[in-house]
Amino acid sequence: MRRVAITGLGVISSVGIGRQAFFSSLLAGHSGIRRLRAPFADQLSVRIGAEVDFDPAAHFPKTRLALLDRFSQLAIIAANEALSDASLVMDDALREATCIHVGSAVGGTNTLEEGYDDLFRRGKERLPPYTVLRAMNNAAAAHISIDHGLFGQSMTYSTACSSSAVAIGEAFRAIRHGYARAAVAGGAESMLSFGNMRAWEALRTLASEDPLDPGASCRPFSRDRTGLVLGEGGAMLVLEDMDEAMRRGAHIYAELAGYAASSDATHIARPDMAGQVRAMRAALADARLPIDAIDYVNAHGTATPAGDVIETSAIKEVFGAQAGGLAVSSTKSMHGHLLGAAGAVEFVATILAIANGAIPPTANLRQPDPDCDLDYVANTGRDGLTVRAAMSNSFAFGGSNAVLVARAPG
Repeated sequence: MRRVAITGLGVISSVGIGRQAFFSSLLAGHSGIRRLRAPFADQLSVRIGAEVDFDPAAHFPKTRLALLDRFSQLAIIAANEALSDASLVMDDALREATCIHVGSAVGGTNTLEEGYDDLFRRGKERLPPYTVLRAMNNAAAAHISIDHGLFGQSMTYSTACSSSAVAIGEAFRAIRHGYARAAVAGGAESMLSFGNMRAWEALRTLASEDPLDPGASCRPFSRDRTGLVLGEGGAMLVLEDMDEAMRRGAHIYAELAGYAASSDATHIARPDMAGQVRAMRAALADARLPIDAIDYVNAHGTATPAGDVIETSAIKEVFGAQAGGLAVSSTKSMHGHLLGAAGAVEFVATILAIANGAIPPTANLRQPDPDCDLDYVANTGRDGLTVRAAMSNSFAFGGSNAVLVARAPG
């Protein structure tokens, strides 16, 4: 089986646009969570989110924007950065053998919501002609393929909060087993619309706004946590056959060494420790790494009362006596929960932790929880480290779990 190198990274998030700004903000513990600026925010019970501050017109001409839902814009920007970073020289053969794998839980939901609003509230008789093309879940993957002339398989995955982790993992498998030579893989999500926010309010999993600092509203593993904070963004990685990457002298951030997915098969919304344990153990076995090789776990860590305890228990079950010395953090505390894009954004953070020898913190961890008793890198990032290998967890509604394992190149 082929080894798989990670040679390009691109990210756009509430804490930074571009991989360097993104990771610097995470390491410093800066939060991208704030009060929503949309006019409808006053109609919400929960008025906070992790919005990306960018001007679409600075990235796309007006005629192009007519074709792009916001989630596609985020995906394209991230893919452009990742491909530029990788410095791939595309010939016809490589174009034929490069696949595009994108994850998104809700796709072009902004376009759909605008259309429903036009039809049912404003009484319009016609919708814009590109409504279907903007809303379809595979739009982002299609645009990336078209923009860069990539002719390999174009795949879109929707497994709720693990969507982009699955997208990356399946791209990894495609290269490892010889179905592709390279891949652009990741995810994008934008769902901070009125209808989506009201739906999540009804689910009663959203965090209460911190009265002193909205940016501190998401508190994974802290005893005073109240729930998750929704965010938006996108992240893409360029994956390559390791031998080809080395031959061309590519900068290799890390090796993607293992991937596994599992189903809880228990409950549509409540996470299950056994399912998470299965995914983590299978990913380690796939990477052929012992538990003591892992120096860092980027946790799913949504800051829900039950979810954080279950993930803590799952990590302890997998790592046993090693769990106490393992660095674990949830970057959702700063960039929010990006649903289908969460796995990709957090995996980029994981790769940059390996590449930079630095681990971002779990921000806002103010009160130790006796049921969450691991080393969560509380509040302050750590640098000057050697991160030999790291794991990134993505656990979704529906019980769809995905775990990625990467290690330092060499």
